Amino acid sequence: MPSTMVSAHFLGLFGTISLLYVRVDGRVPIVINTWPFTNATERAWKTLMSNGSALDSVENGCNECEMQQCDHTVGFGGSPNEDGETTLDAMIMDGVTHDVGAVGCLKRIKAAISVARKVMEHTTHTFLVGDDATRFAVEMGFTETNLQTNFSRERWEKWKKENCQPNYWKDVVPDHTKSCGPYHPAEQHTKERKQITGHDTIGMIVIDGNGTVAGGTSTNGLGFKIPGRVGDSPVAGAGSYVDNDVGGATATGDGDIMMRFLPTYQTVESMRLGISPQRAAEEAICRIKKFYPQFEGGIIAVNKTGHFGGACHGFQLKYSVRSLDNAKVEVFTAPMV
Repeated sequence: MPSTMVSAHFLGLFGTISLLYVRVDGRVPIVINTWPFTNATERAWKTLMSNGSALDSVENGCNECEMQQCDHTVGFGGSPNEDGETTLDAMIMDGVTHDVGAVGCLKRIKAAISVARKVMEHTTHTFLVGDDATRFAVEMGFTETNLQTNFSRERWEKWKKENCQPNYWKDVVPDHTKSCGPYHPAEQHTKERKQITGHDTIGMIVIDGNGTVAGGTSTNGLGFKIPGRVGDSPVAGAGSYVDNDVGGATATGDGDIMMRFLPTYQTVESMRLGISPQRAAEEAICRIKKFYPQFEGGIIAVNKTGHFGGACHGFQLKYSVRSLDNAKVEVFTAPMV
């Protein structure tokens, strides 16, 4: 398989190969997802090889991460909000029809990506949120369960003991850097923005052997987020975007910043103009960086012919790929821009 490579190093851990890539030439079918969540990649691939659809593969791959609690940033028992509750965001998109199903701030339901698919297939809506999304899930046959675990509970209790630091408030009294609140608006306003790390959303793009494209995301969002917060992951064009004529892109990072730029939509539209996936991802990241130089984020993209690439800023993004050209999942490192 022809490729252009900057450097490579081989790792035995999990049986994966880690490479620093600029561009790679490939073919379909292909599965690509953010981070070294290789079990999710493999689950999606096995679904494809069992004659599952691209949508089935996205759902099953993301669900694998939800059940395995990948990095505690996907699925139950992960990032608690200020109240100690774990809530989930997810979306799924059909590249043929452009139908989208999404859930935000989903409570007490583990399989967020599957609920998002039910939204897409059994309603004329795109996005359901909060307790009402949970009620919809129950009507669709899902079982309510407590998403809190010992891990998330202990993490939240430690955060409370440390005066709720860090948090996402600004321009409030009492001083949010020293206390837990409750808060009220301050008379004076600043331009402060605290950089808090931890953005390991799974975003996945699948192209099956017929060239059908689908994409999806799943995450439990930022740790200690303000209750009710929904990030970029379930927003079409922000967390992920696919078009059957072009390909798809998905993102991970500081969702509150990234959703303002619809970077995955931009990436796909750049590819529509003939720009390579690598360059398209770089341009989308650079557009955000122009306004928020300190932001953290990454984008991966794949076009209809299986060419793929990625770019990141503020952190090092690794991503996983499975195709007919490799006998196992490969983990690539996206260049920083």
